[in-house]
Amino acid sequence: MADKDEIRQKVFRFIEGRRDEIVHDLSGLVQVPSVTGQEGEAQKYMHRLYSDLGLKVTSLDTDLDKMLRHEAYVKSDFDYRGRPNIVGVMEGNPSARSLVLNGHIDVVPPEPIVEWEFPPWEGRVVGNKLYGRGACDMKAGLMANYHALKALLETEFKPEGTVILQSVIEEEPMAGGGTLACLVEGFTADALIIPEPNMKIMIAHPGILFFKVRVIGKSAHAGAAHTGVNAIGKMNRVYDALVELDVRRAQDNHHPLFEKHSGRSCHLNIGTYQAGDWISTVPGSAEITCRMSHLPAENADAVKHQVQQAVKKAAEGDEWLRQHPPEVIWYEKQAIPWEQAPDDPFILAFKSVADSTLKSNVEVAGATWGMDTRLAPYFNMPALSFGPDGENIHGVNEYVEIDSVLDCTKVLAAFIMDWCGVPTS
Repeated sequence: MADKDEIRQKVFRFIEGRRDEIVHDLSGLVQVPSVTGQEGEAQKYMHRLYSDLGLKVTSLDTDLDKMLRHEAYVKSDFDYRGRPNIVGVMEGNPSARSLVLNGHIDVVPPEPIVEWEFPPWEGRVVGNKLYGRGACDMKAGLMANYHALKALLETEFKPEGTVILQSVIEEEPMAGGGTLACLVEGFTADALIIPEPNMKIMIAHPGILFFKVRVIGKSAHAGAAHTGVNAIGKMNRVYDALVELDVRRAQDNHHPLFEKHSGRSCHLNIGTYQAGDWISTVPGSAEITCRMSHLPAENADAVKHQVQQAVKKAAEGDEWLRQHPPEVIWYEKQAIPWEQAPDDPFILAFKSVADSTLKSNVEVAGATWGMDTRLAPYFNMPALSFGPDGENIHGVNEYVEIDSVLDCTKVLAAFIMDWCGVPTS
């Protein structure tokens, strides 16, 4: 009869011996573009992997009517046709604990492509790095999920509890047609893990709001520019006010888990600035779009009020803006804050496994971005995020560290054994 440590070591050696296969599978997935809204072909790739593993595979088309009835749904800008979620189920004993391993297949656009050292859809391997759009965020996590379960099955240590693999769409815009659709259709378990990038145990993330501000100026010919009112200059007053608000909120609002990760707990980012339509015309309008995060303890309406007041104060200091107040428009799209109790037995069990597998004290922290883990409480599941390391996520030359993919795979395999159980003889 083999003990738990012997089983782990056998599985770990198996994973190490499959390094080339894991890299091959990940590179192949990176080579299939899957920008949000265009995930169909990449999902065929995942369907094939899950089927080859002998899982019970469901190609799940999102039921929009069901989504619209759920309070956590965020409206999608995309048609759901041809973009299924792929769910692979390894059925176990109902009396044993079950686990969902979830990951998103969609990625952000790779532009500007000309600045990449290697083509973003090539999946190029250089030393310990695998480059490509989505390599780290989060196709590596999907591969870690898959190969963790595969390692157990191929070493004949089939988990006693049910394990569900989910490859989902549209996580990047925080819409609900992916993870929420799977959970609503009953693909739930006793716990949820999402291996988003970062080999820390992430148990919280802020709420996220999106808004835009519009400013009206007065158009005029450049040859008579003094008769116009340049909307850019007026918007700059709003810009400065929002930057000041961001600094003040960072000084006044603190969450230890978020600050472990980034050094700041909340952010107000001005992401786009558009104004004018002709070089010889005084711009008659300007618009900025913004992303605002807030702590779990903060009220979203109170945070919105801070923004409104900052914009109003900026306008009060300018005669034109007093007469033509800037307009603040809030998007329907938002992410609710999420926080998992650090002393939950699920978190403690995972940390114990991660610490022993990696032979280190794995940090428990909070993410400063939104994740699908926020949906777990609606289905009475504890959740966490823990995934491979890499750099340049959402940027040029994104890459994942291959060693960390194998380490993550080992941690997930060990945790499946611990959480779901495996036969020892």
